[in-house]
Amino acid sequence: MGNHEIMYFVLSYFVGSIPTGFIVFWYSKKNDIRNEGSGNTGATNILRTCGKKAAIITLLADILKGAVPVAYGIIHFKYSPLIIGGGALAIIGHIFPVWLKFKGGKGVATFAGAFLAYMGASDGILIFPIFVFSFGISMLYSKTVSISSLSGISGAFFAVLFTNVVEVSLIVLLVNILIVIKHKENIARIISGKEHTFHRRNIE
Repeated sequence: MGNHEIMYFVLSYFVGSIPTGFIVFWYSKKNDIRNEGSGNTGATNILRTCGKKAAIITLLADILKGAVPVAYGIIHFKYSPLIIGGGALAIIGHIFPVWLKFKGGKGVATFAGAFLAYMGASDGILIFPIFVFSFGISMLYSKTVSISSLSGISGAFFAVLFTNVVEVSLIVLLVNILIVIKHKENIARIISGKEHTFHRRNIE
């Protein structure tokens, strides 16, 4: 692995680690989002605590954090595991940002952004649409962001499994496991029937 590839991985992490939700909330409320709502820096907690406009800005920024490294990887590299590795590090950066003592979001929007950009690769055309379809169908019936997020990343994983090389599938599997772990509190509430639903705007 050359210097270019190493710098790609390092910069992918730091792009992903930009604390967009923290910045948006601080600008709007002059307070730390980690002390509000669920304490999560993602768009859904921003929606609950700061409103639609701030949530949309946070969501788009988090999507870009995944899309930019992968788009760069597609332009400069030909090896799919390397490209997806950059996307995975952006997701890890979002979940564990160095700037916030490694306490960040849950990674789903950055995950979506990575595979939105990966549509530019020959083996990535179907993954993002399947993520959106899985997320959308689940949201339609469950009206629960956490369930829909987990459905979306699961659908994306199976799309990767059937369209990509083993190395890419393993990277995406590891990222999925990490995102599921970050949703452990949501999963506990789902099991107990206490998870917040979207129509009550008490989403996590």
